[in-house]
This record gives sequence, structure tokens and C-alpha cells, in this order.
Amino acid sequence: MINATKKWIFLKISGGTLIPLMIWFIINFIIIYDQDYSIIVKFFSDPFSKFLFSLFIINAYFFSALSISEVFEDYIKNGKIKNVANRLLYASAVVIPLITIILITML
Repeated sequence: MINATKKWIFLKISGGTLIPLMIWFIINFIIIYDQDYSIIVKFFSDPFSKFLFSLFIINAYFFSALSISEVFEDYIKNGKIKNVANRLLYASAVVIPLITIILITML
């Protein structure tokens, strides 16, 4: 299987799994929007909420990194710049969710 096909399949799978996670997040965000700090901490202290929010963050960054890398492939002609941009993109798509998950698990 060629890389473009793999990337397309991963985009479709991550986009499909992102939909229910986004619905879950939006519903819970509406519920906790005007609540006290203690209720928000309680929400993020729940292991199930931590797990689903972690999946949501990882999936969202994975999907966005794949999508943005397609833009790099289409519009950046210089191979070195494209390679550096993709590496920085993928590094940030790993580091930012990792930091977020670590900070949430500290609650």
C-alpha cells in the first residue's frame, strides 16, 4: 500500500472517530461552562472523562497534523523546507497532547 493511501485511510478513520468524541466534548463543555471551579476539577478528575478527553486530544492533533501535512505536500515545493515543516508539525502533534494529558492527570 502506498503512503498516500495509508494517509487517506488514517484521515478517514481519525475523522470518523473524532465526530463522537467532539459531540461528547461539546455536550460536557456546555454542562460545565458556567459551573464553579470545583465542578470543573471534579469533571476532569473522573477517570472516564480523563480517558475520553485524552483520546479526543490525541485524535484531534493526529487528524490536524495529517491534514496540515497534506497542505505542505501541495503548496511547498522545496523538499528541505517541506521536510522540516512536516517534522516540526509531527513533533508538535506529539508534544502538545502529551503535555496536556500529563497536566490533566495531575488533577
